[in-house]
Amino acid sequence: MTDEHSRRTYLRAVAGLTSVSVAGVAGCLGAQAPTAEVDTETLYDETIDSVVTVYVVGEGGSSSGSGFVYDDAGHILTNHHVIDGADVVEIRFGTRGEWRRATVVGSDPRSDLAVLEIDDPPSTAQPLTMADGQPRQGAPAVAIGSPLRLEGTITTGTVSGVDRSLRLPSGPVIPDVLQTDAAINPGNSGGPLLAANGDVLGVNTARASAADNIGFAVSAAMVSRVTPQLMETGSYTHPYLGVNTRTVVPAIATANSLDSISGAVITSIDSDGPAAETLHPPQRAETVDGQRVPAGGDVIVGVDDAAVETDHDLLRYIALETDPGETVAVEVVREGERQTVELTLGERPP
Repeated sequence: MTDEHSRRTYLRAVAGLTSVSVAGVAGCLGAQAPTAEVDTETLYDETIDSVVTVYVVGEGGSSSGSGFVYDDAGHILTNHHVIDGADVVEIRFGTRGEWRRATVVGSDPRSDLAVLEIDDPPSTAQPLTMADGQPRQGAPAVAIGSPLRLEGTITTGTVSGVDRSLRLPSGPVIPDVLQTDAAINPGNSGGPLLAANGDVLGVNTARASAADNIGFAVSAAMVSRVTPQLMETGSYTHPYLGVNTRTVVPAIATANSLDSISGAVITSIDSDGPAAETLHPPQRAETVDGQRVPAGGDVIVGVDDAAVETDHDLLRYIALETDPGETVAVEVVREGERQTVELTLGERPP
């Protein structure tokens, strides 16, 4: 359990971003053109009653975050780190100030998502709709929440980036994260990042630092993937390939005699993981242009019918398109030749 100061430290500690993969951008929201105007007053009026402040009391003290109404059954979506270690969770709705006691239905630290449940939600608290598809870079973005316990705060900006990978201070990497310059401050965690039409683009999760106008939100695609299982079982089982990779850069391409600067080179393999008997780790390290890079192992360039141009493409595909126990076809460059191998995904260890 953390106090408010620790919560701020959590939000400022984010690091470990990978580069954008243009090839991974698909399913754009046509209504979200970069030049679109946002009627923020109407948007606020139409959504504020569905946004909540989450007050938490635990062994370490009290803290707060944000959340929003997910469905008509009384489920509230927020961040895992907002309610982690909570003994008591209280919900305060929008500007009307109605209170409800909440229970934690499910929580997943790897996606930083959590589902709460309340009885008798206010009639004005309607579920917010999750966006269908990925927003365009430059599209309007609006954050609503309770930064620094300032309930019902709205900030505006754009979708600054898509297809980011976010490494949490606790270690896990969340793929398919949105970047925004809409102000995200301590207490915004768990609140919605909205499109101009009011759809939820993502769940606000963190900011880079106090000095940087860079915030991050777990994408609607990841939310839609994880949340139903959290409501059903209380936890989420992530598919697991069992490899660590790096995006191919010129030095890696040279060391591995690749025809193009593209793919995800394997840097290590879990000896007990699904890929242990199928994929090949690097055999050596070479120095190219002053850089020590892996060489002699597999470079992943595709999974099933999806191209892998960066390590993020691989993370995103496994996270959003596969399930534990599913067999996938992995295309690799091995000793200069392309070949496809099949392996069965496992469950990511705790």
